[in-house]
Amino acid sequence: MSAEANAPTASEYIVHHLTHWQNKPQTEIVDFTVFNIDSLLLSILLGVVTCFFLWKAARRATSGVPGRFQAAVEILVEMVESEAKGIVHNAKSRKLVAPLALTIFVWIFALNAMDLLPLDLLPEIWKLIYGAAGHDVSHAYLRSVPTADLSVTMGMSVSVLLICLVYNVKNKGVGGWAHELVSAPFGTSKNPVFAVILGVVNLAMQLIEFVAKTVSHGMRLFGNMYAGELVFMLIALLGGAWAFSFEPAGLMLLLLHIVAGWAWAVFHILIITLQAFVFMMLTLVYIGQAHDSH
Repeated sequence: MSAEANAPTASEYIVHHLTHWQNKPQTEIVDFTVFNIDSLLLSILLGVVTCFFLWKAARRATSGVPGRFQAAVEILVEMVESEAKGIVHNAKSRKLVAPLALTIFVWIFALNAMDLLPLDLLPEIWKLIYGAAGHDVSHAYLRSVPTADLSVTMGMSVSVLLICLVYNVKNKGVGGWAHELVSAPFGTSKNPVFAVILGVVNLAMQLIEFVAKTVSHGMRLFGNMYAGELVFMLIALLGGAWAFSFEPAGLMLLLLHIVAGWAWAVFHILIITLQAFVFMMLTLVYIGQAHDSH
């Protein structure tokens, strides 16, 4: 039997790589009992790794001439601190918000950077482990980019929303925030009828704003990383098409695979950094808004 006969089709290859390793099959669009184990494990692992490197930089910090690693971390910390100071004007809040923003940037950058690994590296390693345990390797699913998982990015954005709600109550009080919900952005009126109408409209606008900010916050990161993952899959198919055909005329596909893969990887470094920065900045902006009174 030829290698081409054993090769998966393009659609089968993409579907396999877009399928999560889950604790049980998902039968409904929204099912909170289903967990994407691959996203959880990689997110936790990369979170521990990034915390370790930042801790190591802090342990090795000296007052003298810093090494390259310490200098890079100091530049990053100063950049985040400067951005936090320009957006969140409460010095007490910045003691928590600035480290939070730094954690978000470094963690999301590490999650995004998984897209730069060879597409089949981790899935093939998982297939070997899964097959060694006596299971069918065709069901060995593993996705390498946690931020290409909507549940991860939306979980992050919802966490930011909860932090914003806490700061709203902390800074303005329950009564002050409740008054803001029904009086902004259109103000209020001395006329009781108009006051009720404006209160309902203001509350609706505030709720829509919270939902829109949260959804767009998570969807922006997910959409960019999901699209990048798909592009890498299409580039991988170019090399696969040549590998399974073994036709000399197909060498152009191999060349295109190498050139396109290199070019997209270089460009993707900018994307993964920019997306981590944008998510961090929006987090600071939303928390800063929770400190402002209307």
